[in-house]
Amino acid sequence: MDYVLSMLYLWLKAAHLIFVIFWMAGLFMMPRFLVYHQEAEHGSEEATRWIDRENKLRKIILNPSLIIVWVLGLVLASQGNWWTAGWLHAKLLFVLLLSGYHGWMIGYSKKLARGERKLTGKQLRLINEVPGIAAAVIVILVIVKPF
Repeated sequence: MDYVLSMLYLWLKAAHLIFVIFWMAGLFMMPRFLVYHQEAEHGSEEATRWIDRENKLRKIILNPSLIIVWVLGLVLASQGNWWTAGWLHAKLLFVLLLSGYHGWMIGYSKKLARGERKLTGKQLRLINEVPGIAAAVIVILVIVKPF
């Protein structure tokens, strides 16, 4: 029975990491889509194509990956009984921030679809650095477990 449980844990961890990769790929792609969308004239065919691409990225990759990452991550934290570990608290904080970033991007894509352009292309390009920095911190927390 211990063997089965340890194998199940490894499969859950592998699935968690796979969906983290999918989610991060989407978090890197969406700001780039937003830059191109913002540079297209509102109401143009090109803008309509970017709206479609953003919706597909959200529905097919971003939202499902976010949900699966959270579910599997919470299951793994429970299986490892890490609720008192400081590194897990810090990791959860960064995952919460990434989840908020995810929601902000979805909201901004909907604003662009309505013709609202509140940021510049340069600002959107800078915002694209957020998931990379967060991912680096999360990986260090999970692998090194500094506290």
